[in-house]
Amino acid sequence: MSSIARPDVAEVSWFGALCDDDYEFLGVPEPTLASSWEHCADIVRTADRNGFDNVLLPSGYALGIDSTAFAAAIATHTEQIDLLLAVRMGEMWLPQLARQLATIDQFARGRLCINVISSDIPGEALDSAPRYQRTREWMQSLRRLLNGDPIDVHGDFVDLALDPPRATTVDGRCPPMYFGGFSPAAKDVAAAEADVFLTWPDTVEAVASTVHEMTTLAADRYERELLYGRRTHVIVRETEAEARAAARRLVSRLDSATGDAIRSRSLDAASVGVQRQASLRAEADDDGFVEEALWTGVGRARSGAGAAIVGDPDQVVTKLRAYQDAGIGAFILSGYPHIAECDLVAQHVLPRLEHAPLKSRWMP
Repeated sequence: MSSIARPDVAEVSWFGALCDDDYEFLGVPEPTLASSWEHCADIVRTADRNGFDNVLLPSGYALGIDSTAFAAAIATHTEQIDLLLAVRMGEMWLPQLARQLATIDQFARGRLCINVISSDIPGEALDSAPRYQRTREWMQSLRRLLNGDPIDVHGDFVDLALDPPRATTVDGRCPPMYFGGFSPAAKDVAAAEADVFLTWPDTVEAVASTVHEMTTLAADRYERELLYGRRTHVIVRETEAEARAAARRLVSRLDSATGDAIRSRSLDAASVGVQRQASLRAEADDDGFVEEALWTGVGRARSGAGAAIVGDPDQVVTKLRAYQDAGIGAFILSGYPHIAECDLVAQHVLPRLEHAPLKSRWMP
């Protein structure tokens, strides 16, 4: 099994909540927290002002507002923070997407990153194998176009002979691609094409196992190296008791039927990763903790990342460093409500971590 070097510096990102995923009480919609230009822009500007390195701009269809349009707009309202734009592979015409991404990178003065999404396109349902084949072909072709190279591809989903667009990224290269998935097909695509493999919340041991597995797969099958990121929620307070009380309050008005309805709205609600989040909840104790400081209660009302690091500043920092020891070099954090928790994480956690934008240290 390949050895994993501990990243000494980690990218610490926040979450843009573009997909109607901001609450004071999970499952209880609050009009002022619904996705909108005003609210989501406030979240991103808060993360920028607080010194976060990057911000994930998630993509949905039935939920929230469009991520690509939002990224183009918010790029001109931020100073330092990178923009991790989620893009569903196949949802837009490939040449158009390449031109849009290059243009947004110009708006952002070179601060664009790409979060590759492989779930179904609204209105269709593909089996896993062809869906990941589409993702593979799109990632390959998109990277070439954004690197300024022509493509001559005649695959199952991309059938194009095309010069790159005149619009280029600031540095003339494709931005780093972040991609996650837990099925065998997803892991193979990630090993072959991704720059950063993203994991969802899990125990430290499980995350370390995934990092080792993916490192071995990428090296042995494709002679590549990956970087690793982790998506998780955070609830940090001055004391552990206060943090646990905040966690209980967050789900205090949630009923099971509402939680089931929220989880089922996502296009990836039946994925292997989502099933793992359900398993974590089943393994948790009566308070929802599956191990020290890892609380699974968020997953009662959320498809996807369904657990939070909960505790006082020492506990949260210790937990993040444990994931770093396991090989994680990028964290995408979030909390409810997103602006308030962003301020708390910036106050109690961010100053204690060695962090910097991954793109500034990334070598393709």
